Amino acid sequence: MKLVTIVVPEGEINLSSITGSFEILTRANDIWQKMGNKPMMEVRIAGFVPELKVDDGFFSIKPININDIEKTDLLIIPSVSYDIDLLENNASLIAWIKEQYMGGTEVASMCSGAFLLAATGLLDGKSCCTHWNLAPDFRRLFPNINLQIDKLITAERGIYTNGGGYSFLNLILFLVGEYFNREVAIICSKIFQIDIERSSQSPFHIFRTQKNHGDELISKAQSYIEENLSEKISFEELASKLAISRRNFDRRFIKAVGNTPVEYLQRVKVEVAKSTLEKGNKTVYEVMNEVGYSDDKAFRGVFKKITGLSPLDYKARYFKESVLV
Repeated sequence: MKLVTIVVPEGEINLSSITGSFEILTRANDIWQKMGNKPMMEVRIAGFVPELKVDDGFFSIKPININDIEKTDLLIIPSVSYDIDLLENNASLIAWIKEQYMGGTEVASMCSGAFLLAATGLLDGKSCCTHWNLAPDFRRLFPNINLQIDKLITAERGIYTNGGGYSFLNLILFLVGEYFNREVAIICSKIFQIDIERSSQSPFHIFRTQKNHGDELISKAQSYIEENLSEKISFEELASKLAISRRNFDRRFIKAVGNTPVEYLQRVKVEVAKSTLEKGNKTVYEVMNEVGYSDDKAFRGVFKKITGLSPLDYKARYFKESVLV
């Protein structure tokens, strides 16, 4: 059983980022159980304050005492209005967030919640996103963080961030896919009418665990592969571009990623193909061409080897109108 903690900072909170996260995650857990599984997670709302009134006092949040939580598996920081007092007023929470992450907790921030996460120092040297309107303040306060304001979601070493406004819904769907599976995420997207394809600007977050290796040269190779799917990639030429022998390139790639370069290329192609098939508006032949395959038999063989389904069967399973409610 995974414990998820949605924290309640002091300040003017976007209440929907708390309630929306709670509702989607608990519904995902219900769906998971209807599929015949044991409960996956317990979701709690916790803070250092016993009660927080929001939206001119029309609503109030009564979190449990955060000191009663020794360890949580996933920590979610909601969107909160940024002002000059935000970080000072939440010094204890910022320290608690850092302590939890150092103990193995994954952390997700929504919109301006990235300011609280950044104040922990955990984002230094990493990429993140937040609301585009807050970019100048964020860059001024945290110059050592790679702010990618054009991205909707970032995921790096157990830290997730997302852009502004209600895009937190896409981050939660992404987390559902991570903690449950893709099928549950798709069902939730249909129940809550959220465009699941906006969960990322890139279809490659599925490989986030394969990018935490710290080998910059191999990271460049991975990016090249992902950006040139429709082209015929020569790994001899790629190794030459990176000024390394093919033998050493293969050895470092396998050590860092866990797959050979060819296997990784196949996985990326199949992941993009899966994403397109789930939309349902293209034929298998069109999808095959988009990801750089000209041999129908080869494409179907690789797809089935990785997913366990033929492209047609995969499309039939995941592009469907019926959902569990």
